[in-house]
Amino acid sequence: MRRLELDFQPRRTALSAWVLLAVGTSLLAVAVVLGQHFNQQQAGLDHQLEALERQLGKRPEPTASLTPAQSREQTEKLAQMRSVSQQLQRPWERLFDMLEALPQDDVALLTLTPDARKGQVRISAEARDLEAMLAFHKRLEASNELSDVSLLNHEIMAKQPEHPVQFNLSATWEIGNAHP
Repeated sequence: MRRLELDFQPRRTALSAWVLLAVGTSLLAVAVVLGQHFNQQQAGLDHQLEALERQLGKRPEPTASLTPAQSREQTEKLAQMRSVSQQLQRPWERLFDMLEALPQDDVALLTLTPDARKGQVRISAEARDLEAMLAFHKRLEASNELSDVSLLNHEIMAKQPEHPVQFNLSATWEIGNAHP
């Protein structure tokens, strides 16, 4: 059996190892502090660059991201605004003047529904009889403002004494040199 050697006194480590450990720790602390300082400087420079780009118009203003529902709602509102804008740019006076100038002894206009996107107008009216309805249709078709006049439907009111005819027409609204 071998002889057991027990050493109850620890060996003394060299002073240079402790000095080396202290220098390494201090270098690591300095590197961490410098890294944080550089990160803060970089963030500040990025912020200044972003502000300057916004001033020069090269970067849009930051906007909050929209949910899909909000995006759809915004798209619908934009479409409505475009539709209103298109309708406001139509030559309303010419259309009204033309309709008022037509002889309307036998025809009464009930509604006028424009669709600026399609460039069409729908006219609901009531005529004294079928001949008056057809004559009104021909006058609209002969006008400069409307083309492709089509009879959508008509109904003879048999329960009324004179049997008037209610009808709906659709027509393309010519705008000439106006902007659609």
